Amino acid sequence: MAGTLYLCATPIGNLEDMTLRAIRILREADLIAAEDTRNSIKLLNHFEIKTPMTSYHEYNKIEKGRKLVERLLSGENIALITDAGMPGISDPGEELVKMCYDAGVAVTAVPGASACITALVLSGLSTRRFAFEAFLPAEKKERKSILTELKDETRTMIIYEAPHRLLRTLEELYETMGERKITVCRELTKRHETAFTTTLKEACSYYRAQEPKGECVLVIEGKSRQELKEEAQARWDDMSVKEHMEYYESQGIGRKEAMKLVAKDRGAGKRDIYKALLEQREEE
Repeated sequence: MAGTLYLCATPIGNLEDMTLRAIRILREADLIAAEDTRNSIKLLNHFEIKTPMTSYHEYNKIEKGRKLVERLLSGENIALITDAGMPGISDPGEELVKMCYDAGVAVTAVPGASACITALVLSGLSTRRFAFEAFLPAEKKERKSILTELKDETRTMIIYEAPHRLLRTLEELYETMGERKITVCRELTKRHETAFTTTLKEACSYYRAQEPKGECVLVIEGKSRQELKEEAQARWDDMSVKEHMEYYESQGIGRKEAMKLVAKDRGAGKRDIYKALLEQREEE
């Protein structure tokens, strides 16, 4: 009978956030797969956990993943941990989960601390709907594309960032999004924890003068639906009715349906749109 893969959350800073269940599972497992064994050994020693440990990280996730699945299929139970927080978030754990499901191996989670949720509830921004982006891509073109997508995001956005890249990211966010509320969370659950509530413009000014230290979580206000509506209205106002029709028809939308959409965008009746199109045609 196959074993089980346990996704065990570990503290994001304060060791007291380790759950009793996670300690028990780590002690009872046949093997612990850790993102960085040098870092995780400190945690295991603190809680007197003697379970054997092996490395599982971004650079060996496929080859080592296959070996871990083989051991799981042979009946062993394996606990997966990351450097901090929940495995599978911004680490290769998601790959191992997929491999386990493909092989018919049971997977369960042992929840605990999460930097994403901790920062969100500390931010003072809306928590009802949020978009988690983790770390922005390093590749310039892909990064710009993601930032452009986020520009019109109405949900609260959460981004992870390292201290040496923080100012660059804040400046890119301000350049793309304009002024927004933001909370910069730093050193979460640790002695020097801070939740700096400010705006993107002010955050850029602050970190030009102050060198950031510690891992950061950025929680950014989403664009309001009213602002989106006003921007869309301004875009339609800059178009002629004919150009507005062509905008929808270029997407493969039929003329009748396109006319309905144009009328809705402009807050007009279909007859008004039809009349405007006739008048523009006559002028041409």
